[in-house]
Amino acid sequence: MPRRLPEWLKKNLAAGQEAARTDTLLRGLGLHTICESGRCPNRDECYSQRTATFMLMGDVCTRSCRFCSVATGRPEVLDPDEPRRGAEAARLLGLKHVVVTSVNRDDLEDEGAGHFARVIREIRKVSPDIIIEILTPDFKRTQKSAVEVILEARPDIFNHNTETVPRLYKRVRPQADYEATLQIFREIKNRSRHVLTKSGLMLGLGETKREVLEVLRNLREAGCEILTLGQYLQSSALGLPVEEYIHPRTFEEYREEALPMGFQWVESAPFVRSSFHAKESFEALKRSLIEIRTI
Repeated sequence: MPRRLPEWLKKNLAAGQEAARTDTLLRGLGLHTICESGRCPNRDECYSQRTATFMLMGDVCTRSCRFCSVATGRPEVLDPDEPRRGAEAARLLGLKHVVVTSVNRDDLEDEGAGHFARVIREIRKVSPDIIIEILTPDFKRTQKSAVEVILEARPDIFNHNTETVPRLYKRVRPQADYEATLQIFREIKNRSRHVLTKSGLMLGLGETKREVLEVLRNLREAGCEILTLGQYLQSSALGLPVEEYIHPRTFEEYREEALPMGFQWVESAPFVRSSFHAKESFEALKRSLIEIRTI
C-alpha cells in the first residue's frame, strides 16, 4: 500500500471567514453535517461557498462501515424539530441546491424514511424553488415502503452510494448488501420517471478496473443516471488503509468509459465526493439536456 500522498492529493485546508460563519450558523442551529462528521477534505472549500451536506438523525450510526469516520453505536431518539431547523439553515445560507443525507438508523421502524420526507417538505415550505438532493441509506428492511414515502415528498435527486465493488463489501461495508444497493434504483424507477438517480464509488480500496466497469454497467441497468467517482482517503486511524492512489488521468478514463454506457452526467476526479459541487453538476446537466433538445 502507498506511503506518501501524491502531489495531486495535496490540498490547502486553510479556512476563511466565510467558512467560519457557515460553521457557526450550523452549530447554532444544532445541525450535523457529513462534511464535519465524515472529515471530508472538501469541508472548508464548501463551507467557504456557504454550502454543506446536512446529516439527519444524529451523528451516531447503527452500522460500522470501515471507510467511514462517523461514530457507531446506539443513536438518540429522533429530534422532531430537526426538519424545521434544516429548512431554516437552507434559507439562511441562501441555498439553491441542498444536499441532505443521514446516518443509518436500522433501529427505527421505517429506518428514517419518514424523517427524510419531513425534511424535504419543510425545505419546500421556505424555499419552493430549491433543488433538493437526498443521499440515503439502503433501507434494507423497508426498501419498497421507504422509497414510496420519500418519493411522495418529491425530492429532485435521489442518491444512494454503491461505495465499492461487490467483492470488497464484506471488508468495506459489512452490514450492507450489493444487491440491495442496486434494488433501490429499481424501486425508484418503478415509482417515478421524473426524479434523477445518482450513485458514487470510492476508488483505491483494492478494486480492479474490470470490477469497477461491471458495477457501472449494473448501475445503469438498475436505472442510475448520475455517477460520481472519487479517491478513497483514510479519515481516521481505525479506517481502512488506502491500497492505491488513483491518478487523475485514470479518473478521466473512467469518465470516458462511463458516459457511453448512458449516464447523463459523470463527475470523476480524486477529490470528487457525492455532494461536492452537486449544484454545479446539476446545472451543467440541465444545460446539456437543453442543448440536446434544441438540436
